[in-house]
Amino acid sequence: MRKYSKHLFTSLLGLFFFGFISAQSTELQYYRFWDQRGINVFEPSKNNTATFNGLHVRVGGGFTQQFQGISHTNKADASNFTSGGKTFNANALYPLGVGFNLATANLNFDIQIEDGIRISLENYMSSRHHNEFWVKGGYIQIDKLPMFNSPDWFTNNFRVKIGHFMPNYGDQQFRRTDNGNAMFNPFVGNYIMDAFTTEIGTEIYAFPMDNVMLMAGMTGGLISGDIKDYSTTTTKKNPSLYFKAAYDKQFTDLRFRLSASFYQNLGTVRNTLFAGDRTGSRYYFAMEPEFIKGATGLAEAVTPATRFTSGRINPGFSNEIMTFQVSPFVKYKGMEVFATYERASGKTNAETDTRTFSQMAVEGVYRFLPKEQAFIGARYNTTGGRLQGFAADISIKRTSFSAGWLPSKNLMLKAELVNQKYIDYPSTHVYSGGEFKGVMIEAVIGF
Repeated sequence: MRKYSKHLFTSLLGLFFFGFISAQSTELQYYRFWDQRGINVFEPSKNNTATFNGLHVRVGGGFTQQFQGISHTNKADASNFTSGGKTFNANALYPLGVGFNLATANLNFDIQIEDGIRISLENYMSSRHHNEFWVKGGYIQIDKLPMFNSPDWFTNNFRVKIGHFMPNYGDQQFRRTDNGNAMFNPFVGNYIMDAFTTEIGTEIYAFPMDNVMLMAGMTGGLISGDIKDYSTTTTKKNPSLYFKAAYDKQFTDLRFRLSASFYQNLGTVRNTLFAGDRTGSRYYFAMEPEFIKGATGLAEAVTPATRFTSGRINPGFSNEIMTFQVSPFVKYKGMEVFATYERASGKTNAETDTRTFSQMAVEGVYRFLPKEQAFIGARYNTTGGRLQGFAADISIKRTSFSAGWLPSKNLMLKAELVNQKYIDYPSTHVYSGGEFKGVMIEAVIGF
């Protein structure tokens, strides 16, 4: 841990140094900022105001540190096993106390290479699942065609995105926490059923009229590359197809946005739309057992890396999946309301029948003080459906209250009170009668 902390500290110093010496005052084109200016921004606007002045590299990043004070309980039946002459209960919860979680960090390179052509490379410097430095993904975004003298028909109406990125499915992805990038989330945690992954593909955007966006995308359907031939196997590898439409208009003091997204894969090796966030959740060890029975029958202590999705649920649609999400957003002066309804169905390769999961979330946030530097918020999130191997549906409900302050556009301090309950789990499951609640405090840097 000391060695890792030393390396992280050195990396942070290096990042701040390079950020300081870079000419960060030059604005990028068709770009979403990583600081407060990116809050309530969804797809980058087609109304560009930045002028191309040659090749420009912008170094940015995000850092977070949380203080956790959460307790949890369950009513699950004992699931005892013997290991090394000792008896362990696989349904006994981890002994939670209070303390600091390991800091998380992102490193971003945004590069304007031509007029209307930008490259983004996003990296995780540390995360809950991977402590080491690793690449999240990267893509090229094309808003102009300078090689063809930038014809207006393309500049004004189209965009192409190519690379390895989160498919543009739903609007909650633009408000969620992405490891060290937590500036856009007015809460500490993400949704219970968290739609996030990275896939390799292409998206084509059309802007046929003011305030309207249409998008069609296709990816390989996997979180990483795969060139294996599956034609002779029972498992097939199909691409993922997805579509999105959004209306977004700013009136005098009122902004209204409504989006609808659809995503489908008819069968692939391992789809991860609801299991692709490898950075982990914010609620460390919440509702996790202290020990599990390993493959060899011996007791294994859980770690933040092996149990990195605490507080979330994965419906397990790893083979076939079809899902849609509808999200309205209304902001009147400092008051904003964002809601999501999502319904997904699918199955694993071992299943013959499809299962269904649905999710609903609504949050209200009031931003006040000059430049909306402070906020308070409340969110209600519920999800439910049938998991693989379960005879009946289960559900999970979460209530969150938050408050935050931004002393500058690059700094944020926020606190969250959270309560989450697990309903209708069988008595043999560790989540049976489960509940966790408490406080999370998070400091955030984004630039």
